[in-house]
Amino acid sequence: MRYLVVLALFVTPAFADGERDNQVENVRKVPPPGVAVPEADKTELEAGLADLGKDIDALKGELKSKPALLALLPDVQIYHNSVRYALQYGEFFNVKEIPTAKKQLKTGKERAAQLREGKPAWNTATGPIARGYVSKIDGSVQPYGAFVPTTFAPGADHRHRVDTWFHGRGETLSELNFIAGVEKGGGPFTPPDSIVVQLYGRYCCANKLAGEVDLFETLDDVRKHYPVDESRITVRGFSMGGAAAWHFAAHFPGKWAAAAPGAGFSETPDFLKVWQRDPVKPTAYEQTLWHMYDCTDYAINLFNLPTVAYSGEIDGQKQAADLMEKAMKEEGLVLTHIIGPKTAHAYEPEAKKEVAKRIDEIVAKGRDPLPKHIKFTTWLLRYNESHWVTVDGMDKEWERARVEAELAGGVKAKTVNVSAVTFSIAPGLSPFDAGQKVTVTLDDQALAGPVPAADKSWTAHFRKADGKWAAVDKVDDGTLRKRHNLQGPIDDAFLDSFIMVKPTGTAKNDLVEAWTRKEMAHAIEQWRQQFRGDARVIDDDKVGDAEIGAHNLILWGDEKSNKVLAKISGKLPHLATAEPTQVPLMIYPNPLNPKKYVVLNSGFTFREYDYLNNARQVPRIPDWAVVDVTTPANSRWPGKMVDAGFFTEEWKLK
Repeated sequence: MRYLVVLALFVTPAFADGERDNQVENVRKVPPPGVAVPEADKTELEAGLADLGKDIDALKGELKSKPALLALLPDVQIYHNSVRYALQYGEFFNVKEIPTAKKQLKTGKERAAQLREGKPAWNTATGPIARGYVSKIDGSVQPYGAFVPTTFAPGADHRHRVDTWFHGRGETLSELNFIAGVEKGGGPFTPPDSIVVQLYGRYCCANKLAGEVDLFETLDDVRKHYPVDESRITVRGFSMGGAAAWHFAAHFPGKWAAAAPGAGFSETPDFLKVWQRDPVKPTAYEQTLWHMYDCTDYAINLFNLPTVAYSGEIDGQKQAADLMEKAMKEEGLVLTHIIGPKTAHAYEPEAKKEVAKRIDEIVAKGRDPLPKHIKFTTWLLRYNESHWVTVDGMDKEWERARVEAELAGGVKAKTVNVSAVTFSIAPGLSPFDAGQKVTVTLDDQALAGPVPAADKSWTAHFRKADGKWAAVDKVDDGTLRKRHNLQGPIDDAFLDSFIMVKPTGTAKNDLVEAWTRKEMAHAIEQWRQQFRGDARVIDDDKVGDAEIGAHNLILWGDEKSNKVLAKISGKLPHLATAEPTQVPLMIYPNPLNPKKYVVLNSGFTFREYDYLNNARQVPRIPDWAVVDVTTPANSRWPGKMVDAGFFTEEWKLK
């Protein structure tokens, strides 16, 4: 994307994409190199960091018996991290950021003192508030912004609308600069009585992968501090943030009252062709993987989500809404698309007012908790839910699955490429009477559903075998198969808690040994740079029941070098390697705990070349691959890709 939408009311230019960013062998660094910090400033900042660090360590002990106050410690830690990262990783990008760092250390000290006194003033304040939470993924403290309206009153019953805001592309958007932007205001839209939640989104990934999880973890933290009206949550953003808004609208249509994407991109192939003029020809499996995030593939899901798109008339990124408009039209839907006359990459003032007016009118009505008619599609089981419909199994993942369901006396539904489905209505919402016999007509097959519960809830599970549907008691039938959050591809392991498992032995082949060490170091470094957390790392002989039970295990090496891999290698699919210099990459349910993954020899799968355009920042390697390490890794691949593919629905090799 061309511009960084700063978390205030203005837009400033950032790096431009274009053909100069299509050189695989000459990739510029993201984030870019920082500037030198004068020695006197460095000494002062290091002393301030050490001082704040001592406060944080002390508070961890002092507040053990006061969990409510201890839960606020991340709101202090964000200031320590913002300065520590900038110093440690050379991420001061302008000398003007040095006074900002000193100010943030001062704010951190003030908050630490308030926390020690049991009077955290920011927790009940209004206006722009920088906050933080601890992520389940890597244990890192992630920042976010909350612009709190003057109508907020601690302890009051009144619940507030929440507008989430996704920022634009900013290669220099360090934690330091993000927090500084948050503290200036609430962004382009600050509706009355609404809490505007500004997402860091794990830096500059268009809220994909770990950035996707950031939204849900942030909202969970917001709920701990503020009364949220669950029927009035919106997703909004501009430029790269517009791409994020398209993603959350299309993939999670049942969670929001409205969506308001501005500019951005909505899919990968056409955007790279038109905007980037990318000469790289994708493999067949890369094109298949595009179905994970291409919102045009999910256009029908906007049937159940009011969406107001915005584009500048002469903005190249109008392409995003144009393609969504076309995809929706093919589904019989009409996109509301507000266009700013003679405007490039910005909100035209009058058009911006129109967007705000329409979204406010929609949100005033609130999200429909029980739409009578649902149209839903997906390509993989990670994105499997819309309102009261959940797809629990697919005949074939990475091909389109559809459900169209209606509440009409009972439930009537038609499915395509679906092998298991759940219909679930929340307490108090069931349209059926207590004790009523509910008929479910599924693909023209009449089935008896369970009777509604006394609390007016109703849930029914169905599974298909040999082309016939049958009611079942639960989703999990105990078999090894792909299911929600256990369906791959490799990158899926990094959307939940993971640990890098370091081999303590030596691989069978010297080239493999050297490659393993280098690629593991690369994965750890790039996780910090691109997803802004420190990956947990543990030696293979330290992995016990606690680690196996709680985390996805990223195993590096081979069965000779890695003790955990040696223990399970006979229980994993065998990937044929023709040469001793060929290395298997894989994601698979952990044989020691099938509710979690093991991954062999891979971090997230897009690399340095892909950082230069957000539409490239999507999974590049499917469920498994074989890499020949005699070809050195480059900015696109970890070595020569000998073969790659997807497991079947039963986690078998095809």
